[in-house]
Amino acid sequence: MAYSSPIENLIQAFSKLPSVGQKTAERFVFYLLKSGKKDVAQLTLALKELIQNIKSCEQCWDFTDSEICSVCSDRSRDQSIICVVSEPQGVQVIEKTNEYNGLYHVLRGTIRADDIDSHKYLKIDELMKRIKLQKTKEIVLAMNPDINGETTMMFLENQIKQLDPGAKVTRLVRGLPMGADLHYADEITLASALKNRIEN
Repeated sequence: MAYSSPIENLIQAFSKLPSVGQKTAERFVFYLLKSGKKDVAQLTLALKELIQNIKSCEQCWDFTDSEICSVCSDRSRDQSIICVVSEPQGVQVIEKTNEYNGLYHVLRGTIRADDIDSHKYLKIDELMKRIKLQKTKEIVLAMNPDINGETTMMFLENQIKQLDPGAKVTRLVRGLPMGADLHYADEITLASALKNRIEN
């Protein structure tokens, strides 16, 4: 017997979330049904506020509740360095190290090694405009050291060097093994990677 339409629709909606399969989605839905209207109302309000108030920073493409995020609007930060991360979570991970005081650029994903055209869906053109306009001295590529991350970093380095042959492009290296996920690196390891970044 199939679930009623409202239950099935919410199960399908939850199933679209990363790492959430059919069974997990069902557990979410029935947890909400058993928990009562208060929890459901809180979740509904939180989602409504998310949709209404969160937008993209006009400069770095991180998510924020203002036109320009707090990092980009902080004039005490080094405006000549841009750290490029694949996802917004990468900004928070690096900020926790207290070893970086430049700006960020969020690509909103990585280039898939099996589909080089996937770069078209990323914020790469926006990055190139920033590098050109801001006279950037250093671009730090902080992708995960996996196949898609490496593909993205090689593509970006090529694009940056075409734009500015003298540009300083660095990567996080020490302490981050191949296949590691930047979001799960501990702060000490990531701080070391930031301090010891190298230029290609």
